Amino acid sequence: MHDRHDLTDDEWVRLEPLLPDRTPCRGGRWLDHRPVIDGVLWRTRTGSPWRDLPLSYGNWKTVYSRHRRWSGDGTWENILDGLRAGCDVEEGPDWTVGADSTVVRAHQHAAGARHAPPKDIPAERLAPLLPDPEPVPEQAPEPSAVGGSAQDTGG
Repeated sequence: MHDRHDLTDDEWVRLEPLLPDRTPCRGGRWLDHRPVIDGVLWRTRTGSPWRDLPLSYGNWKTVYSRHRRWSGDGTWENILDGLRAGCDVEEGPDWTVGADSTVVRAHQHAAGARHAPPKDIPAERLAPLLPDPEPVPEQAPEPSAVGGSAQDTGG
């Protein structure tokens, strides 16, 4: 364990069955999920750049890549749904979520968002997040020269 905020053994026992297989479709076998998840939680909690991730969590690029992959393919949503499943009995059907605007801030460099959607995330996952394309205004049909009026006849 790196610090007091890392996953405890009890938390890990509950979380581990919800994680994907460590052998992805392509490439080699993934490293252990536990330090990667602890690294994601550390980075989320501190708000630090990915490159400042302590080495005890592994290579920052590995942690970032797995976090991004799991965000894109819905793994994090499945994990959260699995963790909430047992809580519905205790908490009831009503969930309350609070977000304090003083801590939800964008970095000054967040203004220059990419214009094209990322290629490594399936389009159907991005569809709810992308703005609707602007409708093309209908144009009045142009008069055809074939069925002209009396004024069109030269004389």
